Amino acid sequence: MVISYETPTHGESGKSELRRRAILDVAREIFLAQGFAATSMSEIAARLGGSKGTLYNYFRSKEELFAAIMIDVCEGPANAVFDHLPPIDGDLRAGLIDLGMGLMSFIISDAPMAVHRVVVAESDRFPQLGRVFYETGPLRGQERIVAYFTDLMASGQLRRCDAAMAARRFKDLILSDLHSRRLWGVLEPIGREELRAHVEESVDIFLTAFGAGSSLDVA
Repeated sequence: MVISYETPTHGESGKSELRRRAILDVAREIFLAQGFAATSMSEIAARLGGSKGTLYNYFRSKEELFAAIMIDVCEGPANAVFDHLPPIDGDLRAGLIDLGMGLMSFIISDAPMAVHRVVVAESDRFPQLGRVFYETGPLRGQERIVAYFTDLMASGQLRRCDAAMAARRFKDLILSDLHSRRLWGVLEPIGREELRAHVEESVDIFLTAFGAGSSLDVA
């Protein structure tokens, strides 16, 4: 099954867009409370007070509706991080800390965490959910970091190596430990000072391996 997960561009009327907004809000509440498998389009339609046929006029399947929710939850905050990357010719450490803070603040916030938990719980039965989650979220973020690191390498700020590999290592270090514990529900919301200390430590480790003067072999 191929799931469409692009943001609609067909020029919906104001009333139609309000209806679509209502569907997303109600469906997100049900999906996050019950999980993907236990939620039906009939239940969503009933909660909305309309027919299932009307619901299918907006979303062709339950998978497509969930994909739209993932985009709705993640796309705006992610764009806020990647559309304001630090300048290439600025203070590298400070810029990477800013990037890491933006990335972590977004990823470990409540709504993305809730969506991530549903995807992890349901991906064995519905592998498409994992694919759509990856392609609409982590993959797009990875591509933006790769492009940024490529420019940093060209400017001499980072040592020249595989930019995709460096981007993966940066993200792994930024997410390490705190993200997993938040995902498992064993860590309370993290204060900004604690989060910044974690990001600074992660950036310093990254620069030891990937800074312009580094000769470490981390391939």
